[in-house]
Amino acid sequence: MNRRNPSRRFRRLHGFHLPVSFLLVLLLTCVSAPAQQEALKLPSYKKTQLPNGITALLMEKHAVPLVSFQITLRTGTTADPPGKEGLAGITNDLLRKGTPTRTADQISADLDFIGAALSTTESPDSLRVYAEFMKKDVATGLDLLADILRNPTFPQEEADKLIKRRIDGMRSAKDQAQAVIGNYFDAFLYGGHPYGRPAEGDERSLAAITRDDIAKFYRQQYVPGNMIVAVVGDLGAADMEKLLADRLGSMLRASAPAIQVPEPKPATGRRLLLVDKPDSTQTFFRIGNVGVSRTHPDRVAIRVVNTLFGGRFTSMINSALRIRSGLTYGANSSFAQYRQAGPFAIASYTRNASTEKALDMALAVLKELHEKGVSEEQLASAKNYIKGQFPTRIETNDQLAGLLAELELYGLDRGEVDELYARVDAVTAADARRVIKQHFPLQNLVFTLIAKASEIAPLAKKYATDIQTKSITAPGF
Repeated sequence: MNRRNPSRRFRRLHGFHLPVSFLLVLLLTCVSAPAQQEALKLPSYKKTQLPNGITALLMEKHAVPLVSFQITLRTGTTADPPGKEGLAGITNDLLRKGTPTRTADQISADLDFIGAALSTTESPDSLRVYAEFMKKDVATGLDLLADILRNPTFPQEEADKLIKRRIDGMRSAKDQAQAVIGNYFDAFLYGGHPYGRPAEGDERSLAAITRDDIAKFYRQQYVPGNMIVAVVGDLGAADMEKLLADRLGSMLRASAPAIQVPEPKPATGRRLLLVDKPDSTQTFFRIGNVGVSRTHPDRVAIRVVNTLFGGRFTSMINSALRIRSGLTYGANSSFAQYRQAGPFAIASYTRNASTEKALDMALAVLKELHEKGVSEEQLASAKNYIKGQFPTRIETNDQLAGLLAELELYGLDRGEVDELYARVDAVTAADARRVIKQHFPLQNLVFTLIAKASEIAPLAKKYATDIQTKSITAPGF
């Protein structure tokens, strides 16, 4: 249920039964991608606006006969009304559950017939609908996609089933600490700020959502002025634009209500939340604070330093907790970046008996980062790693469509790709020292532990003076 679960991207592509020919084309897309080049450049694309206000981003890519569509709303889960968290995601998921001319089963059958992929995702900043069709089926596929976007009926039965399934899933997720610790950490770190509210909702907020809430949210948010449509694939830009105008151009021009997300304040001092899971034989923990926004000027330097600290298998934190000591099977650090500052977190888990040792070691590695910094050799290694990994993230049509939509969503330009290598190479040891001091907090830290409280509670006072406890069986986070 963690909205930053790295497996979501994998499930999006592999959650459907696709014909062999379609899978072969997808394989060829990856295999035939060009080797890394010294100067990575984003392929050219056209930005235009349909008469009704839809922003269209059109990129030709003719390597394989596929066309990918990503429809992105500039509204995300932060638009959920208080007490009805999960509404945005429920609405987005229900789009494919019926229109005036198609039932949910018919929509699934129509997608299967042309071997199409269609899925939805949500984040604090956006709602996304992803679709991919063979070139020969683009017109048919876009007819279906346009019907789903323009004419959802939100059948009561489908809404009830989805809400029940999400509530049951939330309860089941609490049996797996790793699946929900992000929710507890965010809620404890951000408090009443929108980023502290669960993107997927919780047992109470989901139960409060009605079909009328869903229909109202759709009417307000799924409007042309709130919509970015990125199209990448084996079609000419003029043909792409005409298809979009034909299928979506008659939507009435409208804008969505503005959603104001205040700038969050970093935590001061040390606070700790212990979530009691009495049957747990392991302690899952996160340590961190408020980080940076997606557009923060230090984002590239932070990326370089975090690659060394906790962003790859050979990072400092994973080397200490896993490779050298064997305290865990994995440890990492991350910066989630939204319109406003998302969380910075060190994450790992260990046996109950080694909890204190693992926490001490994580803090010791963080302290060592501050005291010793990083060497020129380490900087060079991180830079090469980033430049080696990045090209694989913008190879396929759907990756490029997602990137174009993201750049537009955050008001960024193609320099995020074209200038990335130069910006990475420009990070100096002095930059790294400054970034460590400013963005990797050492004294002001928030701890969240999911563990067997009867065994772990005596340790809590070692790490914080402000200590709170709750049961994992209690509703919400």
